[in-house]
Amino acid sequence: MAIKENGQSLTGLIHHSDRGAQYCSYDYVKLLQDNNIIISMTENGDPLENAIAERINGIMKQEYLEHHMLNNKEEVMELLTASVNIYNKQRPHMSCNLLTPEMVHQNNIAVQRNWKSYYKSKNVDP
Repeated sequence: MAIKENGQSLTGLIHHSDRGAQYCSYDYVKLLQDNNIIISMTENGDPLENAIAERINGIMKQEYLEHHMLNNKEEVMELLTASVNIYNKQRPHMSCNLLTPEMVHQNNIAVQRNWKSYYKSKNVDP
């Protein structure tokens, strides 16, 4: 749906997902390839590898979406648009020193990375 409605070239876009069956299906992979979209997937369904996306999805569901009864696509789009706007422009984030992502981005503020990596660094031999 998003690809069809976009109307622009998607060449070089990266689609990152877990290894859910829907993302590995022949038709889905072909659709991405036909639109020159780069496919990126987590390794072996490890949720820690996609932790930031999983956190954002959880916040959107729990804070903004699950308290509403939505009847059609238009209502979903309206609520989702409003939710993303609040998330980026009104909701302070601990990872942004209690600023909004928009404030950090617009003012080019450097923020310290407050999250930890669950993986050891990989040494690469030259």
